[in-house]
Amino acid sequence: MDVVDDRRGIWRLASSLLLAGVLVSILAGILHAESHDANDHVASFTAYANSGIWTAVHLGQFVGMALVGAGLVTLGTALGVQRRPLAWAARFGALSAAAAVVLYAALQAVDGVALKQAVDAWAAAPDPEKPPRFATAEGIRWLEWGMRSYQSILLGAALVLVGVAVAAARHTSRIVGYLMALSGLAYVAQGWIIGESGFSAANSLPTLVGIVAIVVAAVWLAVSGWRMTQTTAAGHLG
Repeated sequence: MDVVDDRRGIWRLASSLLLAGVLVSILAGILHAESHDANDHVASFTAYANSGIWTAVHLGQFVGMALVGAGLVTLGTALGVQRRPLAWAARFGALSAAAAVVLYAALQAVDGVALKQAVDAWAAAPDPEKPPRFATAEGIRWLEWGMRSYQSILLGAALVLVGVAVAAARHTSRIVGYLMALSGLAYVAQGWIIGESGFSAANSLPTLVGIVAIVVAAVWLAVSGWRMTQTTAAGHLG
């Protein structure tokens, strides 16, 4: 009895963390200051300098990513897979998720703090000082590209690995695992594009696919977790 209750509780915790993280990330993203073209640094830096909630938004993004990472790590535990390949997929997925959260913390320190200070200094500088101030901000922006590229790839790998384990474990519909894996592949593609060309228009499709797939998977997981009964908690869901 205790084993069943524990598994059910872990599954609900994992699905709730993942859904909460996705929702917080989306909300923070909506509040993020943007320009028409993120690779137009003059327009982007002007929008960033005019944002009065920049630091709070990036803190919110970090909280969202931390919740997503915690959800993926907990989900790997909730699956309880015994077959060695799947067990290793869940473990490596959890490690990738943890590494993605750590790298995201560093990314937000660069983007949410250092870049904001740099663009504020550029916007407030007298005309003769603007070129070197702008060059400093661009250097920080390019560092952001690199960190975001590798973070997206790590997050994508975590979603693919955990998604494969979810689909194979069959505690819920396999479609959930497939959606997680699809989202992961989209984030890997996003990471590659950012590393090659920054926040270009080519990122629009993988970003959309990644967000939609993980939202649907997170909602499905949460519904499955909270509908899980004592009878089915240790096996397949009804």
